[in-house]
Parts: sequence; structure tokens; C-alpha cells
Amino acid sequence: MAQDDPDSAPGTPGTPGSDGSDGSGVPGSILRALDGHTTMTLAYIDEDGPQACAVLYARGGGAEAPVLHFVTSTSTRHGRALDAPGARAAFTAQRDGQEWTELTGMQGRGGCRRLAGAERADAWRTYTERFPFTVASERLRAAMEATDLWELRPDWLRLIDNAQGFGHKREWSASR
Repeated sequence: MAQDDPDSAPGTPGTPGSDGSDGSGVPGSILRALDGHTTMTLAYIDEDGPQACAVLYARGGGAEAPVLHFVTSTSTRHGRALDAPGARAAFTAQRDGQEWTELTGMQGRGGCRRLAGAERADAWRTYTERFPFTVASERLRAAMEATDLWELRPDWLRLIDNAQGFGHKREWSASR
């Protein structure tokens, strides 16, 4: 469960648990860390074994249940693996070139699914607001709109922040 988060965004204290938080959302420090990165490395497993890939993501959802939107095709290995019913993935997100004493990044895991209809349209708006270059060129816009849009709905998140002390962690998990 979430650790107490003194720097939570207003109205977003931690998830219920032994830490005494009230369960109204994901800690603000975790949301800011998700918003502070643009690329996640997805890890998944399929019939050929474990694999990882990097994708750009945009955070949707709110403080209650963040959702990470990304684009990929079902013709890719990871697209095929994630298109399976009940597909799950793990991920990390961090900037390159950090000193170990200042290292910050996210770890997480959750369920993945391909979006369609109104859900896809809403997620596409979130994605293009985060990455306006995807619609700046008619050619790229058409290619991106023809590609599948996905959500990864985290049920566990861990922020690593060595600036707070070596190995400092803040965790959140969804109620099950």
C-alpha cells in the first residue's frame, strides 16, 4: 500500500493501508514522477520468453487510477503478447544519464489492453496533447491514427528517489 506522502497533490493522499492514509488516490510524488517522464520500457512474456521494448507514453486517468497510454501495432511481438486476454506487463521509466545519488525513476506493473471507440478517442486526445508532434504532420498523424492505442492500468507503482536517500522508495498499490 502507499506510504504516507507529505507532498501529495491536493486531494490525493495515499491508498488505504497500514500507513493510515485515507485511500483517495495515488501519492502526488508518484503522479509527478509519471508525468516527469515520457518513455517507458515495457517488459512482458510470451511463448518465446521474456522481452522488453521502449514506448512513449502519456498519463491519463486521474489521481485515483492513473492510466498510461501508448501506441504500438498488434503486428509487433509485444503487440501480439499484450493483445492476449488478461495481458499484464511490468515497466520502468527514468531519464538517461543520471548520477546514482540523484537517480529517480518509476517501476510498475498492471494490465494492458487495446482501446477502441470512445475510449480510444479520449486516450488519443491525451496522447496528442502530450506529444503534439504526432499530429503536426498529416502523414505522421494518419500513420499514428491507424496504429493501435493501448492502456496500461497500473495496479502497483514504486517511485525510487535516491535524492531522498539511497534506495528511498514510495509505493502504491490498487485495492483488489
